[in-house]
Amino acid sequence: MTPRLSPRATSAAAGPRRWRDLAILAALLVFVVLGFAGLASATGWTETWAALGALSPAAMAALLTLSLVNYLARGLRWHLFAGQLGLPTTIGQDLRHFIGGFAMSVTPGRLGELVRMRWIGRETGWRFDRTAPLALVDRAADLAAMAALIALSVAFSATGLAGAVPVAILAFAAAFVATRPSLLRAIAGTGHRATGRRLPRLFARLRRAALSLDAFSRPSALLIAGLLGTGGWLAEGYAFHLLLGWMGAEVPFWRAVGIFVFATLAGGLTGAPGGLGGAEAAMVALLALDGVPVETALPATLVIRVTTLWFALGLGLLVFPYAERLSKRTADALEI
Repeated sequence: MTPRLSPRATSAAAGPRRWRDLAILAALLVFVVLGFAGLASATGWTETWAALGALSPAAMAALLTLSLVNYLARGLRWHLFAGQLGLPTTIGQDLRHFIGGFAMSVTPGRLGELVRMRWIGRETGWRFDRTAPLALVDRAADLAAMAALIALSVAFSATGLAGAVPVAILAFAAAFVATRPSLLRAIAGTGHRATGRRLPRLFARLRRAALSLDAFSRPSALLIAGLLGTGGWLAEGYAFHLLLGWMGAEVPFWRAVGIFVFATLAGGLTGAPGGLGGAEAAMVALLALDGVPVETALPATLVIRVTTLWFALGLGLLVFPYAERLSKRTADALEI
């Protein structure tokens, strides 16, 4: 019989990982800050500060509002998927879980967002292997929405976007695999045989997760989910278009949307927490290739990342303690 770790041992083991994750995040932040500072110094601090000063409080409020539109649209999609899975949760619970999970969005690989599964388990009694497909299909839906927006950008942008087509195809392929139960079952079976049947529990859980994905196969639900996800990400792309215009860079709408979504997706593919470093570098580079001066591209990238990634993180940190406390209270009530 395999020995089970006590809660104290599990907590002790989690400590080094937590410090490691914090160290990685801190190093990435230092790298990004130094990169921005170096570029600003090379192009001139005066121009950079002037571009930032062109933004009024009303403009910042508009950018944050458009980010909220994205979060609420995707939160409603999360609620839709939870209902398809059969979870007995309310829209208030689902939005609390979804927004609270943003507090962990800068963990390596964004695995920290799986805290949502912990909250659901406490409040409903559902095991992780039953709720894991919810996180999988949500991530796949994001990939599909972003790939669709990149494809639209390529179609409607006169100048195109270098490298966009392969990234869009890759995102669509990942979304396709993640939402095909039969394909995942085949992968689980092949992996089980290839490893000499050494990891039966792992592949058994993968097969159970694949079976659960059948709940998300209704065309009407997929259509609504697609519209919510695409509309949400389009709102942030529109915010980027407005921001560039306010800073004096006349970048066409679909071009701006394509640059924002492509850079965000490229940053995520690096595996860095929150896409830190990769997303910023891609965004500045694409804007520069489009003829936007670096002294404008730099502050524009900084502002849009603050009003998207870091705004989401801030909202998550506000909701996280409440979601954690309420989930424990509900779990205690269920045990009585």
